[in-house]
Amino acid sequence: MSGESPHGHAGSARRILALVSVLLPIAFLIGLLGWAALRVGERRGRIPINIRGGEVPIKPRPARDVTLTLFDGRTLRLADLKGRVLMIDFWASWCPRCRAEVPLLARVYTEYRSQGVEFVGVAIWDTAEAAEAFLQEHGITYPNGLDGAGRIAIDHGVTGIPEKYFVDRRGMIRRKLIGPVSEEVLRRMLDDLLAAQ
Repeated sequence: MSGESPHGHAGSARRILALVSVLLPIAFLIGLLGWAALRVGERRGRIPINIRGGEVPIKPRPARDVTLTLFDGRTLRLADLKGRVLMIDFWASWCPRCRAEVPLLARVYTEYRSQGVEFVGVAIWDTAEAAEAFLQEHGITYPNGLDGAGRIAIDHGVTGIPEKYFVDRRGMIRRKLIGPVSEEVLRRMLDDLLAAQ
């Protein structure tokens, strides 16, 4: 006789099974988090920074009728901008790519505003003080407000920053850009929407 009881093997097997059932989900979760970290790139807080830029195919849809409290105290309803081509830019003062592209946005806005184009900036996951300082530092003149809770960003389906939505004169979102934008792409998107009837 070996001296081992049949219950000893069953107990060992149960312990191994219990250990595997605990460790396997943990290993899966660690792997999933690692994969997500590699896909996101840089992160700050709860929202990823879009490293690579480009257009994301979307189905045209009506822009949400949201109200944004601007940093100057006024309120702006996006629906009131119907009849103009609109670019909604989601950004944050701590985002390096947002900082890099803001001089371009300011310059293009100045050129296109008289053609029936409006830009609206929406600072997300930021503080009012930091966002206002950022706007003053860069001389931004187009309307900007803070979406501190991220409600407007969630309503639009924002996945990272910088992120832009282009709205036609009828109030339909036609294009979506993620990441930093080049001058050529920005001008082309605005020109396309201005030319559309």
